[in-house]
Amino acid sequence: MTGELEPQSSHNPSWRSSSRFERPSVPGGQPAVFLDRDGTIIEHVHYLSDVLQVRLLPGAAQAIERLRAAGYACVVVTNQSAIGRGMITEAQLGLIHDEMNRQLAAAGTAVDAIEFCPATPGSADRSLIEHIDRKPGPGMLFRATAALGLDLDASWMIGDMLSDVLAGVNAGCRGSILVQTGKGLDQAEKENETVAAYHVTEDLTTAADLILNSDAP
Repeated sequence: MTGELEPQSSHNPSWRSSSRFERPSVPGGQPAVFLDRDGTIIEHVHYLSDVLQVRLLPGAAQAIERLRAAGYACVVVTNQSAIGRGMITEAQLGLIHDEMNRQLAAAGTAVDAIEFCPATPGSADRSLIEHIDRKPGPGMLFRATAALGLDLDASWMIGDMLSDVLAGVNAGCRGSILVQTGKGLDQAEKENETVAAYHVTEDLTTAADLILNSDAP
């Protein structure tokens, strides 16, 4: 089942791709936790290009495994403008993700899918939707939802930047969580009262606690 949405939000996004888009919806499907990559699962490295710099954040693998054990699909959704800027290739990105997956497997877990967007931003405003796939746009979440048969209404988004949590809001997720293990918010973003509500936790471990506690009877 799909519902056609007008591209509107409280922070007046500008759409370059299309004036209308389809929001996938699978009521009763598997819930997901959509995860930013840098600063959420692995250490933040500006324009990461070297597999030797891929390092899991403490507790990240264990948090992912707890979420998967509770029935959530764990899907990485990552903006990768380094590709659009010509700084890395898709093949190099694949090697980085191979290394992240290797480290997750060594810790006893995995992610169910990885979505990335190579589009480059035209603005420093992280609340502005310039391309449906680039966070805060919901496109990557929509792609994973359609591919895996996910229930967006029962799903969550976790990340370390405003664009991450707003991607969850714009996708219509149950909730969005900002973790404090990456870039975080600048002062203007902290003072922006028009931004939709989201939760704040210390790291992915405490974000998983929040989600799993919200499911408790």
